[in-house]
Amino acid sequence: MKTVRLTVAQALVRFLDNQYVEFDGKVTKFVEGIFGIFGHGNVLGLGQALEQDSGELIVRQGRNEQGMAHVAMGFAKQKLRKQIYACTSSVGPGAANMITAAATATANRIPLLLLPGDVFATRQPDPVLQQIEQSYDLSISTNDAFRAVSKYWDRVSRPEQLMTACINAMRVLTDPAETGAVTIALPQDVQVEAYDFPEHFLQKRIHRIERPLPTEPMLRDAVTLIQNAKKPLIICGGGVRYSEAAEQLKAFAEIYKIPFAETQAGKSAVVSEHYLNVGGVGVTGGLAANLLAPEADLIIGIGTRYTDFTTGSKWIFQNPDVKYLNINVARFDAYKLDGVQITADAKETLEKLTALLASTGYQAQWGEKVAQAKQAYAEELARVRSVAYTGKDFVPEIDDRLNRGEVYAEFMELTKSNLAQTRVLGILNETLGENDVIVGAAGSLPGDLQRIWQSKGENTYHLEYGYSCMGYEVNAALGVKIAEPHREVYTLLGDGSYMMLHSELVTSIQENKKINVVLFDNMTNGCINNLQIGHGMDSFATEFRFRNVHTNKLDGGFVPVDFAMNAASYGCKTYRVTNEEELRAALADAKKQSVSTLIDVKVLPKTMAKGYDSWWHVGVAEVSNKVEIKEAYISAVEHIDAARRY
Repeated sequence: MKTVRLTVAQALVRFLDNQYVEFDGKVTKFVEGIFGIFGHGNVLGLGQALEQDSGELIVRQGRNEQGMAHVAMGFAKQKLRKQIYACTSSVGPGAANMITAAATATANRIPLLLLPGDVFATRQPDPVLQQIEQSYDLSISTNDAFRAVSKYWDRVSRPEQLMTACINAMRVLTDPAETGAVTIALPQDVQVEAYDFPEHFLQKRIHRIERPLPTEPMLRDAVTLIQNAKKPLIICGGGVRYSEAAEQLKAFAEIYKIPFAETQAGKSAVVSEHYLNVGGVGVTGGLAANLLAPEADLIIGIGTRYTDFTTGSKWIFQNPDVKYLNINVARFDAYKLDGVQITADAKETLEKLTALLASTGYQAQWGEKVAQAKQAYAEELARVRSVAYTGKDFVPEIDDRLNRGEVYAEFMELTKSNLAQTRVLGILNETLGENDVIVGAAGSLPGDLQRIWQSKGENTYHLEYGYSCMGYEVNAALGVKIAEPHREVYTLLGDGSYMMLHSELVTSIQENKKINVVLFDNMTNGCINNLQIGHGMDSFATEFRFRNVHTNKLDGGFVPVDFAMNAASYGCKTYRVTNEEELRAALADAKKQSVSTLIDVKVLPKTMAKGYDSWWHVGVAEVSNKVEIKEAYISAVEHIDAARRY
């Protein structure tokens, strides 16, 4: 057996550089590169290996470990899970910073390879810098915290362990049903140890991403279920996009006249104007899908995890006879809602179902209801997109108990703006090109985007909503730009998310990868403020206010922030927007720029879109001294009684 003497880190780099995936006969290099922030735990091991010979791997420098891992996730998601970046950090806090990103990737089923440095395997110098010592177990380090959020976890404590660790990492990363975060902890002493690695371990390896086929019994059960349904409704999940099954979905829906709704991950698999696309469904769903969902007698979930936002906490599908047909490569997801399972690839399954139903003469019996729901939705879109502040008589979309008169007067005095959030989104939607990509993750904007954003091009809607991770937006936008450098990329986020994490905005300048940041500043964690007031609380620690010296509470004046000045200090082209004319001018000028841009838009609180005929199960206090909270609790109990129990 021929061997090559290398350090563990050198062998790892060579291995990663030789991994490829094959999908539908097309072979692609799987690991495009490595993001790194180097410290004492990885700079002399993995860092040395990359400096000596990184092969074709592109090495990129991160600013924050969580941020760079979100870049990697954004890249992999936009590449439809066919290509990745690995991420390396030092021990201790550098590693811990990536835990949130690992959870985000695993929740969303996105491949993310993490290579954190670790403490000495020999324990000779313990405790080393940044080491946590647990007196009950000396084998524990910070990296053990990744176990809960990784789909595969390993620690290379001896050089020869690297081989099985790497093979298993690729097994999980390239498995559509099991993919997520993979963590391989690398003790800093083991990284630099030499070993005679077999040449065949280091050679080119192709991992086939297979399309699991549905069995005849699966298809037979599905056909029977569909034939007995009068009003089926498809839910297009992220699996449709990852399977590249959009054309098959359209054909199936068109032939059998079945409307389809979208999840956040499934949106833009098919453009919004398609006559059977009824838009987002559930808690953040739009009017059309949520009008049809309660009547549906069969839900055909394709590549969806059925999150509480999609199902309205298992409440929105109100037909007492409703059944579920679940098409998913992941057996775990296919079993949800006690549905009939097709554990198989979406594209293959849709093609076979389309053929099998052809001889039955089957047609859904929605009649004119789909067109009517689409028309009502179009009228509602036109209304919310034209919302404008009209003075003291103005009633915002979120009409709660907040003292609007005082709040609006204060906000407009500070910002000189009275723009409504839905109006700004309407202008953005009109202005952006059909191939431009939007990115989002948290706050009120994901709800607004799923409700009222119209996707004009395919794979142009990039939302992380499995973990709804504040701080994903700016960083993942860079990943999208790296994945598709010829597209304009816009990340839409609130002031809260921007302040949470935007470190890789600097990296976008460094890498000459232009992204456009559209920041909606309402000086509030708006969606949570809506949630608390809507369930009987007062505004409490969700508006961004100074501490009041008289009350010792956070009920002083708004804290104004000049986000444009912040981004300008990084080298971005920036704009301050307080009216429609400034917004249109900023968007036009930003398009011409070669560097990243930030458009700081001041929007009135409470002007986001409202919900449409849905419910979200959140914890409401059973005991309270406020009448409003008692009423909210009673309402929650009533909804729970009408919801599916499992």
